[in-house]
Amino acid sequence: MGFDFEISQMRQSDLDGVMKIEKASFPTPWSRNAFLSEIYENSRACYLVAKHNGEVIGYVGIWIILDEGHVTNLAVHPDYRRRGVGEGLMKAIIDYARSKGAKRITLEVRVSNLGAQKLYEKLGFVSAGIRPGYYHDNGEDAIIMWRNEQPQRERPVRDHHGRR
Repeated sequence: MGFDFEISQMRQSDLDGVMKIEKASFPTPWSRNAFLSEIYENSRACYLVAKHNGEVIGYVGIWIILDEGHVTNLAVHPDYRRRGVGEGLMKAIIDYARSKGAKRITLEVRVSNLGAQKLYEKLGFVSAGIRPGYYHDNGEDAIIMWRNEQPQRERPVRDHHGRR
């Protein structure tokens, strides 16, 4: 792909860039204070940013509660979408959740956001239900998706006829 970006822990100095992306991505953006509270006061939260040439181009957040992770948000600057940034951020936050003992990870995604759904499915998330009217801005439903982090037992390799 040839597109380089770095992923690191979100800091207060990243919030100008985060807020630009938040406002460009969501009809009801989080406030700067909400992000400050998450990164400094919520011991269950982890927020990561992706940077290209020092500029924040995306971010992701998760809460770890007992042995589950809940992805709170993911956004990529419109100029950098479809370049692997969202996937890189999701892989990094999945690795973080796994390192903290998460056995399952969940998230909600708009029914209309087919691109995000496709990404999450590629990363092993499966649809598990609907939250009716979840999004306050327009009453849109959310699809609840889960990813199981428990190790899977090895399955015997089979050929295309089902033989071992």
